This record gives sequence, structure tokens and C-alpha cells, in this order.
Amino acid sequence: MLIQTTVFYFFSGILVLSALAMITVRNPVHAALFLVLAFFTSGALWLLLEAEFLGIALILVYVGAVMVLFLFVVMMLDINIAKMRAGYAKYLPVGLLVGAVMAAEMIIILSKSTFEHVQPNAKAADYSNTQELGKLLYTEYVYPFEIAGVILLVAIIAAITLTMRKRAASKQQSPHNQISVKRKDRVRLADLDRE
Repeated sequence: MLIQTTVFYFFSGILVLSALAMITVRNPVHAALFLVLAFFTSGALWLLLEAEFLGIALILVYVGAVMVLFLFVVMMLDINIAKMRAGYAKYLPVGLLVGAVMAAEMIIILSKSTFEHVQPNAKAADYSNTQELGKLLYTEYVYPFEIAGVILLVAIIAAITLTMRKRAASKQQSPHNQISVKRKDRVRLADLDRE
């Protein structure tokens, strides 16, 4: 049990330090890379809690897809960092107040004896939390799962629609013109001399 506690505190320390570095660095690319480190260490903590599916899904989905998208967007945009940091001092008191309230809530929740009587149940060696999650997701929570999928699909379509721009120089096909074409417009019969 001592090795698990040591590994937990190791990954937790890296997670807290990477989260602090993410919000304090000035370069947005470095902030995104610190967020990648935070996701990796969060995935490692999920693996320590024997939630393998959630840990691997966190790494594959967020690090593999979302953070790559974030990095592309941050690198492609020309962000004026000085202008972005100009209003930082104006919002600092509100940010400190929100942070203090969140810290107070965490201290109140964790200091109570809420979690003293909770003991994790030992599972058999052939237990699969992925299988149990799948059963629960596709039986009891199938409708909320499908609604979430539709909402994400609508969000993807909306994002693509908002970012699509017509370029004057690009060549585009007209499906209507392609379908309504006649044979005489496409095929020309040539009378060749057979000598």
C-alpha cells in the first residue's frame, strides 16, 4: 500500500504543478503543453484507481484529439499576448475570490467525515470495469448517451459551418450542372479517315 500512496502523491504533485504552470505561463503554446502533461497525469491517476477505461479514454480523446486541435488553433492564430494580458490585473480580485471560495469548499468537504465510512469493494481478478460501464451506459443511460451524441454532432456541424469560407480563387464543382448535362455536351463524335 505504501508504493501506491507514493505513486499517487507523485502524480498528484505533477498534476498540481502542471496545472499551476498552465495558468501562469505567458506563451499559449507552453500552456497547451502543460495542459497535455496535466491530462497525462490525470490519466495515470485514473489507472491507479483501477478505472482503466476512463484513464485511457482521457489520454486518447483529450491528448490525442482535443489538445492537438488546441495546439493547431493556438499556433495558427496570431495572438497578441501583450494585449491579452492587459486586462489581467483588472480581473485578478474576482479570480482570487473565486479561487478562495473553491478552496474553502474543498476544505469543508474533505474535512468532514463523509468519506470515512466508504471502503472500496475488492473485485475479482476477471472483473472488467469497461464491461460494467458499457452495460450501464447502454441500458440505464442509453437515452442521455444518445442525446449527448446528437448534441456533439450538432456542435461539430455548427463549428464546420461557422468556419467555412468561400474563396474566390478556389475551383468548385456544381453538382446540379454535372447532373443536368446532356450527351451532346460531353461527347463529340469525330469522323476519322481510315486510310
